Amino acid sequence: MNPTDLTQRPPRSPRSRLGGFAILPRMLDKGRATIAGANGEYKYACPLDERFANFAGIDADALKAQLAEGKGDGEILAWVLENSKTKPNEIEIQAWSIYVANRVPSDIETRGFFNEMQSKIGPKREDIVTWFDMLDLDDYVSFGGKA
Repeated sequence: MNPTDLTQRPPRSPRSRLGGFAILPRMLDKGRATIAGANGEYKYACPLDERFANFAGIDADALKAQLAEGKGDGEILAWVLENSKTKPNEIEIQAWSIYVANRVPSDIETRGFFNEMQSKIGPKREDIVTWFDMLDLDDYVSFGGKA
């Protein structure tokens, strides 16, 4: 399996889904790139990845070990579903994915961080509201896009 070189392009958007799970495809890209030493500034098992791992009831290190075996997305999804401690059903997965896709900064300190980040990478963008919006914008700008 050829991992995404995250020094050349970003991982998949956190909005991308696998088995209905938001975040998972991005986490897989970062995990594979980390194993290959091509993760650039991206961090595997960051707080966003941990949010997925906690919901799905899996361990990020155990998932990374599966990635190191060269498993594809479908095989990883099957592993996640089989090894989940929380065993979310399809409706729970959909509801959680919608929830995380619409998360916004929830306190003054976090809002300040969010606003500062936005002022640096997209000061004229009035459509950046959610964390996923910010991650997509940051990925775009980091690889040469103009906000």
